[in-house]
Amino acid sequence: MSDFELTERGDGHFELKGEMSFNTAEQILRASEKLFQRRTRIGIDLSAVTRTDSAGLALLLEWIGRAHQSGSEISFSTVPEKLRAIAETADVQQLL
Repeated sequence: MSDFELTERGDGHFELKGEMSFNTAEQILRASEKLFQRRTRIGIDLSAVTRTDSAGLALLLEWIGRAHQSGSEISFSTVPEKLRAIAETADVQQLL
């Protein structure tokens, strides 16, 4: 059983539930590869993320980089406060 669930909600919208951390970031990235493939717009709701750390931020930055490379737009909604604080410390909050 995984500690996360990445669910497609239709029309390029996704919801991430559970843990977004060192324990799950690589698995989430792998799960997202097929789901995000050939999308021009991707929206990810993070309101159900229960735990995050700097690996969660690295995951978001990786998604941003991949979207940029493929010419897609990506956005995040309801970014957890802890993740915002980590992004601010790393001086990348403007990317979120």
